[in-house]
Amino acid sequence: MKIIINFNAFSAKNKTIATIGTFDGVHIGHQKIIDRLVKSAKRKNLDAVVLTFFPHPRMVLQKDANIKLINTINEKAQLFEKLGVDNLVVKKFTKQFSRLSAEDFVKQVLVNKLKIENIIIGYDHHFGRNRNANINDLRTFGKTYNFEVEEISVQDINEVAVSSTKIRNALNEGDIKTANTFLGYNFMLTGVVIEGKGLGKNIGFPTANIFIEESYKLIPKQGVYIVKSNIEGKNVFGMMNIGTNPTLGENKQSIEVHFFNFSKNLYNQNIQVGLLQRIRDEEKFNSLDNLKEQLKKDKQTALDFIALNNA
Repeated sequence: MKIIINFNAFSAKNKTIATIGTFDGVHIGHQKIIDRLVKSAKRKNLDAVVLTFFPHPRMVLQKDANIKLINTINEKAQLFEKLGVDNLVVKKFTKQFSRLSAEDFVKQVLVNKLKIENIIIGYDHHFGRNRNANINDLRTFGKTYNFEVEEISVQDINEVAVSSTKIRNALNEGDIKTANTFLGYNFMLTGVVIEGKGLGKNIGFPTANIFIEESYKLIPKQGVYIVKSNIEGKNVFGMMNIGTNPTLGENKQSIEVHFFNFSKNLYNQNIQVGLLQRIRDEEKFNSLDNLKEQLKKDKQTALDFIALNNA
């Protein structure tokens, strides 16, 4: 799959079939759309293109610029590639771009840049300046610019009954089970392992401290989670703490993972952690010994969960 970040320099080489959206989470509803896109592309011998926008339009147009996103751009690309998309085109979203008229958007972006022959779009999709154009307008433009419009019906969309907002709410509440069910995969955190203070190692629970560069990435509710990573081609399970380590008197949030049966040095490596289940809230203990005893209980809880769920 090709990832096109420099939109201005891009022009599709082949005729395409495209779909448009922010696709935050690439959840099971999005996956239905992408599956239809990829199958149609193969049937019609066209390149399957996803056009998405970054920053998220709400970050640019609304006062709620602090919205956190389920996926980073790289995580989103990873998911689209697994689904069989040929090209992921990331268009920088600006206030100036938002003022583009519907016809100019169709002509400049869809026709001239993406060279669409088909477009798959939701029945309620709106686009152009002030989002004043709809699927009927798109069909009219299709006749003018010679492309076909395929509608995703209200039945298809409502059948899934899931939204990125519902997933964000679940993650903010620590409800990983619901979030993962809606996503169709394990919610992930991706970052670089940085050096910590080594306190976990001193009590028998060495941790990999993960630094996530993307400030817009949603971090779930603080607490202890059961996690799974693929490191050097092998699945490795562990438990992760998101919090401030109150027992140690710290106040800066960190993300620390203790991997089971794993001792390799991960410093400076980029790793991805999938969250399987939340165990408990972060707690402040009276001593390091009490913390250690709780971590032993957490580990057993995690191992029982992994065995029971064949995770």
